[in-house]
Amino acid sequence: MSASPLTPLDYIAAGYWQDFLAGRPVAGGMAYEAELYHCTLDESLASLQRIDTLLSQIRRDMVKSDTWDEAALLIDERYRNFMVFLAFYAGRVLAQQWQNTPHWFGEFELRKRYPTLPLLTDDFYQHMAVVYRDDSEVNNQSNATASLFFALEPIGLRLFGHIDRAFQAVQGGQVASGLYQAVSARLPNAIGSSHTLPLDNAQSADKNVTQVSVTQHNRQDIYTNRVNSNADNELQTTPEIAQTEAVSTKPNLSNASLESTTTPTTAAESVQVNLKQTELKPAIKPVIKHAPTPEFFTHLLKELDEIDVAQSAGKIKYEQARKVLDQFEQHIAKQEKPRAQVAFSQQHLTAKQQALLKLQDAAHAGNSAAMLRLAMYELLGEGISTDKVTGMEAGAEWVKQAASKNDSRAQRLLSKLYYQGFGVPQDMTNGKYWLEQAAENGHAEAASLVSQWQQAQALISTQKQEQHSLKRYQLLFAVIIVVAILIFIIV
Repeated sequence: MSASPLTPLDYIAAGYWQDFLAGRPVAGGMAYEAELYHCTLDESLASLQRIDTLLSQIRRDMVKSDTWDEAALLIDERYRNFMVFLAFYAGRVLAQQWQNTPHWFGEFELRKRYPTLPLLTDDFYQHMAVVYRDDSEVNNQSNATASLFFALEPIGLRLFGHIDRAFQAVQGGQVASGLYQAVSARLPNAIGSSHTLPLDNAQSADKNVTQVSVTQHNRQDIYTNRVNSNADNELQTTPEIAQTEAVSTKPNLSNASLESTTTPTTAAESVQVNLKQTELKPAIKPVIKHAPTPEFFTHLLKELDEIDVAQSAGKIKYEQARKVLDQFEQHIAKQEKPRAQVAFSQQHLTAKQQALLKLQDAAHAGNSAAMLRLAMYELLGEGISTDKVTGMEAGAEWVKQAASKNDSRAQRLLSKLYYQGFGVPQDMTNGKYWLEQAAENGHAEAASLVSQWQQAQALISTQKQEQHSLKRYQLLFAVIIVVAILIFIIV
């Protein structure tokens, strides 16, 4: 790769880096330039963690000041320069790990070299990419774009991703929830893993990185499910932000039939939930297949099955409703279109509505599992409430009630809602509080995230102490030199 001709963006990237090192202002200005110097950009993997922490803090500050507006910031040259500089830097770090020189291509070169890439002309995050290793390194792979890295994508997701703003990766899969995660998935010792890392696998990819002892991710972010450290001793973003924050659109349904397994006792249960296949015109399937249900809720349904929480009331009605609704969810999970586009017959809708009413009865009786299932449907806009805003409020309220009953599943979900501001105002303090409550009540994932966060906080504290000590040594050294000069003059 080192023999490849330089591209126009290569010269720009080199100029950005040299200006930064020399302390010269970038043409047009660059937002958060002073903060970047505090990140200690030493071209290490750990520096990407520090950048991710800064991005989380910026996101949090914008939310608090009510300036969290992606469209407005993208027309501000200072913010665009900031994101482009970070992309150039991440590409530089990644290429260094491959012992190569990064080569950047703009949209024109990308379309020419990689005509199969589904580039969107107006997408800021797709208008440039870096080739960070030799093509000879991947000549045994069928994907001709394997050595490409669209570094702006994880930056955009970290800053602006949320449940209604899912970032689409040019190369397929999910966008990584931060620069550290994105680069880690592309390291030489992680070559067997996907370059667009699914959020659920982010931690396993981190284990492949031996150069850094402590890892932290986003999102979240929110929040995939990672915890980001914060120098102000608070959780900056949800472990999902990304997660967060890279949450897919609402569920899709297939044409497979659903068969009721319950014994008919009511009108709803007497309906054999067999979805008749409808005629579908042949269509080209999308290259990227997104989960039909947001990760929030697929994870919740899994926890409701796997984590047992004792219930003192409403158990029979909950089980009856669950059996019917599980069939709908299994059917939806097989689909390749948004959940809202799935059509059911009036019979099936009636069966579902009666199952939701059973859930509501069980929830009013104090069954926390019923509260959480009902909350899921209300937050998805498929619950008993006909108004979307009312449904969101009702869903959040059911999660809070279940959390107040010390249900660790509800506490973990409530922490995600607060981190992402989904159904409730975004509140990092409350998100951290409920994450810790879930950990104390034995929620394994929450306990792991809290532990990672504490380790990251300890690392930041140690770094601050080292910086403080360095300043003291520098001051002492200066004093010694002054004294030596005075002695020399006197003698």
